[in-house]
Amino acid sequence: MAFQTVFKRYELKYMLTLEQKEKILEAMSTCMELDKYGRTTIRNIYFDTDNYRLIRRSIEKPAYKEKLRIRSYSQATSNSTVFVELKKKYEKVVYKRRLPLCEQDAMAWVCRERSCPVDTQISREIDYFIDFYGKLKPTVFLSYEREAYYDKGGGDFRVTFDDTILCRQNDVNLCSSVYGTPILPEERVLMELKCSGGIPLWMVEVLSREHIYKTSFSKYGTAYSTLIFPEIYLSNSIKHKEIITNGCNI
Repeated sequence: MAFQTVFKRYELKYMLTLEQKEKILEAMSTCMELDKYGRTTIRNIYFDTDNYRLIRRSIEKPAYKEKLRIRSYSQATSNSTVFVELKKKYEKVVYKRRLPLCEQDAMAWVCRERSCPVDTQISREIDYFIDFYGKLKPTVFLSYEREAYYDKGGGDFRVTFDDTILCRQNDVNLCSSVYGTPILPEERVLMELKCSGGIPLWMVEVLSREHIYKTSFSKYGTAYSTLIFPEIYLSNSIKHKEIITNGCNI
């Protein structure tokens, strides 16, 4: 099966209520169609350095940022196809390179247990990325339910709705079941508009009519802020108290 491996587009995010989602779906009904996968449970493993350099840099909202993840569109097995994805953003434009591999090869390669089984331009870009940042580790498992719609007219405009966004730091494995800490506000849906150029006029009109505005929401960034950083802070506080207590007992 042929997979798209190179993407260049704008990705605009909006936080919706359930009622707003229904209004959007109503406006989409004549020109957008649900893709062949329907509602999909997407699983991701994000990789980072020991000190979370990648996500800390991303949260600072620089002009250029990048991240590495492995994604599957269903519960994986060691031999099922997953995608190693290098995603970069520069001046609001998203550039994504992805490589389809079986799960065991993908994990072994990114964790530097063995080389990539294929030699392509994309694999070399990912190798350079990993070598530049040093050894990366699986940091967080993120899953969510997605509905993806495409343009019936053949354009590249896409709309996705994500809900039930869960994250965890244990059992970081695409072959495991979906569970974790919710990071999306209750009864909220994250909508993304993906396009290489402008947004269709009908979408602009419904966004304006329903008072729906762009937002900044990073799934990994939110996971870091709500789950990872508090644990780091608590751990460092405990260590600091132990140092002070031990020092007083000398």
